[in-house]
Amino acid sequence: MKTRIGILGMGGVGGYFGGLLAKAYHNSETVEIVFIARGNTLDTIATSGLKLITDEGETIVYPAVVASDAEQIGKLDYLICATKTYDIESSLETLRKSITKNTVILPLYNGVDAPERIRTLYPDNEVLLGCVYIVAMIESPAVIKKVGPIEKLFFGSDSAAISKLKSLQAIFEKAAIESTLLENIEAKVWEKFIFISSLASATSYLDENIGEIIASNSSRALFVNLLQEITMLAAVKGLDLPGDITMKTINQLEKMPHSATSSMHRDVQAGRNFELASLTEFVVNEGIKYEVDMPNYEKVFNKLKMQLPAN
Repeated sequence: MKTRIGILGMGGVGGYFGGLLAKAYHNSETVEIVFIARGNTLDTIATSGLKLITDEGETIVYPAVVASDAEQIGKLDYLICATKTYDIESSLETLRKSITKNTVILPLYNGVDAPERIRTLYPDNEVLLGCVYIVAMIESPAVIKKVGPIEKLFFGSDSAAISKLKSLQAIFEKAAIESTLLENIEAKVWEKFIFISSLASATSYLDENIGEIIASNSSRALFVNLLQEITMLAAVKGLDLPGDITMKTINQLEKMPHSATSSMHRDVQAGRNFELASLTEFVVNEGIKYEVDMPNYEKVFNKLKMQLPAN
């Protein structure tokens, strides 16, 4: 029996890492990669494949299956989720027939609230923790562009069978995915969340890219204030984070392409729905819960909630 891995969400994260998996296991007798897509993305992949564009060049990959219907998708051994966080419940509900009690689910969302939300839907399944570091985006349907050299994936669990985790790690390694299986994965996920939440909130509130934030004293100050607030929250929650997390995050920002911005900012600019609930509002609510003052997060949230498109 082949190990069947579904990729839910063909954006920058799902498209890129799913593409590496599809390339490595094309016509494999042991692993089958399934892209879960719809609309133009589904049609384009079915006819022309998925194009990956990197600084080194372009490549076109083909999954074993690309579909939107659970009957066509079939039963899955692993499901890697990388949609927008506002689509978690609706997208996973459509896969009831593909998710068995043995399906291991790996969320690679921007927020930290996804595992709990997924466990509410699928309480009998193993839901791992995971995060990625990558600058990648949809250039057009079924075309993913990655900028810069960073492409790290971290995952782990304190409850899943180690055999399941090591099997997934071996699959990633064969696909040349720079992945790390971690014991203390919750701290790593929060370390990433601290960066992405403060960056998404700052870029979207200021309507500025990374270079513009770095170049402006006032913009940089807002980013640092957001960073300090969410770091304090993580400390109060008892997470084991590096002592130099604030400086480490600032250095990380400065190393990123200055023309880049957050995916939330791109969505705001385009007038699309954006991940305010998971990336900004969640932090405000956790601050209230743990009695941590969040004046900058509250200011950002109050402005951006007015920019959410009407349903």
